Amino acid sequence: MLRHIFFTLFFIRGLAAFSQNGGTIEGIIFDDHNAIEFVNVALFKTNDTTKIIAYATTDSLGVFRINDISPASYVIQFQAISYLNKKISIDINDVGHNMNLGTILLEIDPTILSAITIQGQKKLIQKTAQGFIVNTAANISQQGGTAIDVLRSTPTISVDAEGGLTLRGKSPLILINGRNSAITNLDQIAASSIESIEVINNAGAKYDANAESGIINIVFKKNKLNGINGAFAMGGGFGAKGRVYSSAIINHKTEIWNLGLAYDNRFAGRTRKISSERTNYFIIDEYLIRQDREDDRLESLQELKMNIDFSPSKRDVFSFEAVGNIEGQDNNEVLNSSIYTIANVFHANNNRTSLELERSKVAEFTLGYNRRFLDERKILQVSASTSINGDKENTDINTQSLDQLNALIGNPFLQVTNNYENENVSIGAIDYSSPLNSSGILSLGYKGLFRSINADFITQDKIDDTYVVDKNGSNNFTFKENVQAVYITYGDKLGLSSSSKWKYEIGLRAEQFTNIGSTENASIYFKNNSLSLFPNANLVYQIKENEFWKLTYGKRTNRPGLGQLNPFIDITDSLNQHSGNPNLKPEIIHFFEMGYSKDWNSTSISSNIYYRHATNTIRQFTELKPNGVSILFPINIGTANTYGIEGIFSSTPTTFYDANASMSIFHIHFNGEVSSEEFVQNAYAWYGKFINNFTSWKGGKLQVIGNYNSALSTPQGKRIANYNIDLGIQQKFGNGNVRLGLVVTDVLNTLKNGFQNNTAGFISFRTSKSDTRAIMLSFAYVFKSSFKEKLLENKFTPE
Repeated sequence: MLRHIFFTLFFIRGLAAFSQNGGTIEGIIFDDHNAIEFVNVALFKTNDTTKIIAYATTDSLGVFRINDISPASYVIQFQAISYLNKKISIDINDVGHNMNLGTILLEIDPTILSAITIQGQKKLIQKTAQGFIVNTAANISQQGGTAIDVLRSTPTISVDAEGGLTLRGKSPLILINGRNSAITNLDQIAASSIESIEVINNAGAKYDANAESGIINIVFKKNKLNGINGAFAMGGGFGAKGRVYSSAIINHKTEIWNLGLAYDNRFAGRTRKISSERTNYFIIDEYLIRQDREDDRLESLQELKMNIDFSPSKRDVFSFEAVGNIEGQDNNEVLNSSIYTIANVFHANNNRTSLELERSKVAEFTLGYNRRFLDERKILQVSASTSINGDKENTDINTQSLDQLNALIGNPFLQVTNNYENENVSIGAIDYSSPLNSSGILSLGYKGLFRSINADFITQDKIDDTYVVDKNGSNNFTFKENVQAVYITYGDKLGLSSSSKWKYEIGLRAEQFTNIGSTENASIYFKNNSLSLFPNANLVYQIKENEFWKLTYGKRTNRPGLGQLNPFIDITDSLNQHSGNPNLKPEIIHFFEMGYSKDWNSTSISSNIYYRHATNTIRQFTELKPNGVSILFPINIGTANTYGIEGIFSSTPTTFYDANASMSIFHIHFNGEVSSEEFVQNAYAWYGKFINNFTSWKGGKLQVIGNYNSALSTPQGKRIANYNIDLGIQQKFGNGNVRLGLVVTDVLNTLKNGFQNNTAGFISFRTSKSDTRAIMLSFAYVFKSSFKEKLLENKFTPE
């Protein structure tokens, strides 16, 4: 997919604005995965290969161009360090003929790679036609963490202190290796297993319509080099408690087979403190509620991955991938609640302790087929995958009443909750692209997504030494979702001139969507069925080879998932409960975006302004019950208009320092109300990141990352601002096979989360502070230096 993105980006680059007397030869050079920069391209006459007629070098996108070529027979040669030389015979028959060679693949030379190291920083950001890609190997400040930690340092993505993820103010669609997955908790993915993060802001018709604010595609590591390669890493440290992790990967590749196996684990002790206060204006006896909570948690994560590629010919590749994931959390909570009357007189006090044991197991299997053609623009890909997830959460709850002096009153009230959830996601997809002329490409495809979830929630109260099922707090909920989609896109240059600077792509996606949800006692039943069309259009004006404008329109949707539809009420905090809402309707969104991008020798800038109009907007809502219990659940509140601007700036002013700064600013105007309670009508927020890399000494690197998320208005109040600084140091020894690393997260211990609500019925304030400051030491060893996916990599080699 990365090659296809770069290839599409290349074709939107306009030819030179001035006329040529002779012909031109152009193309784009890739290896199996990336565009190759600094490839030497030499042109010879067929009858004399000793004299170079013309010469060019590829740019950062792998693009080359040779001008003023007279009609003749030629041999064009491609040379790059660490790659096998390649020659192609061509004929220029007419004066002024423009020849496009399309994508040219170079093969890596492992004998050279094993003996050299190319010194130079690996780029953190790679631009694509639809967004950008972050190379996680360039991020050394999150070693030993999870995918959430990596995303916290990814430009234009906002992650709050509790791991809540937003892109342009809304939750994005998460893909794993380009596919929907049952891994919905990103803390289940080890950071060391991730090769790159792809951010797609303006997804075309090829992608799921259920991606309102964009798509985040998490790509796992996979080796591309011949021979036996491997690496392992291990590390340990502490925040409030100890943390350890380890990672190992081994691969064997031949011309026909590519076999890989990887294992990652992570174990961490964590603590958290939460304080809250709520004033209930119209409840006299429970007017003021103060709560203090302390959590003591043990997190565990183990992940096993396997890949098998079989290439019976150079044009046919069959692949199999398997991922196994086991995640667990043991959380011991102690919650004290003090309640006072409107006259500030003590009313009640209790301690509520709960031991929550959560276990999750995920298994994913994917079969794929990729057909290569003589014309590299022609693509055929077929895939089928299934993902199985089993979650269970058992909680023992002990509630002890206390008097004003914290003396025990009566016997404790004991409860047990059991939550079991099983999910299956199966997907079948086929994608086909073919050129219709020298510059136009037609793409079409099909995708079927089948999801089924069974959630069983049981609450038991201990009465007379026997646990009795609470029928009002117990139920079984089943949910099935089926999405059948077909799409078609066509992209070409505008006008008849081959030197046109305008490029466009139009697309249409049709989705047949069905979901059914019901509870075992028939208290809840819903069914949604719709056929919707989602058009998409892009227009690009290529000012120069390294500068362009783009304009995008698209229609998207945001369909609520199980977490938002599940009606079960979590009673772990009896005074502050939360649940889903089975009556939610999908959001429908129309978006417009205009972007500008320009590259200089050592600096680049990419910026976008956008507008979104959404109906049936989904937001969280807190409802206060007459008994003093608040329930948080999602609702549809009407329409929302979002205006935003974002930018990414990268610079390498010196050989020992480079920086990346990004910022996203948006304003949301809501128009809606619920139960005659008017919402906050306007929400304004911004967030930014500043990534600094220093390589002022041999084999070493220092990275400092700053994050800031401003306060954000919510329908009933606001979220407080949060910010942090992370630091990473890495040192290579010998030929680079041994690396030592030091990571300090949240150096100033400032990262925390908080919300404030101010409504006609109550006001509340809640803050949460985890032990986000931690220090980690790591060690990594790589055998066979040609191995691309080096753990803790901080240098760039052309593979």
